[in-house]
Amino acid sequence: MGHHVANELIPLQVAVMTVSDTRDESTDTSGQTLVDKAAGAGHVLNDKVIVKDDIYQIRAHLSRWIASEDTQVVLITGGTGFTGRDSTPEAVTPLLDKIVEGFGELFRAESLKKIGGSTMQSRALAGMANNTLVVCMPGSTGACKDGWAIIESQLDARQGPCNFVPHLKNIDIEACFTRG
Repeated sequence: MGHHVANELIPLQVAVMTVSDTRDESTDTSGQTLVDKAAGAGHVLNDKVIVKDDIYQIRAHLSRWIASEDTQVVLITGGTGFTGRDSTPEAVTPLLDKIVEGFGELFRAESLKKIGGSTMQSRALAGMANNTLVVCMPGSTGACKDGWAIIESQLDARQGPCNFVPHLKNIDIEACFTRG
């Protein structure tokens, strides 16, 4: 782990994907929650889409963001359960260079307090791909709030002893960070 801590917030470029066969912009409260949380923390929304729960549509959008120089963080909501159509983990995992095991573990630990043993059906996950942090969480608004509470500090360059910011693309480590 690098111990880079900045003196001020570095606004990150964030994309939000809602995976759903039924939601549209007027009913996408989970995606909008993530947009609002990211903006409230000082980050910049560079794209938002609603994608059908289809492995190849999810991968197509995610691949563009991972390849883009303009996206540093991708927040995905939906498609992480066990229904026949839930395919977000299957779509995302092959694209990741590294898995962030701690996110899923922390998400389920937090969720256990609220929904009990049903949390074992959550397939929330996170990972890095081409220096882009990808975070997948369930489709409920409450789950998005819980997921954001877990990752928010790790998207803040001021968070010590470490955070994800120096690992993201287009971050000038020497200009932004001091060694801690």
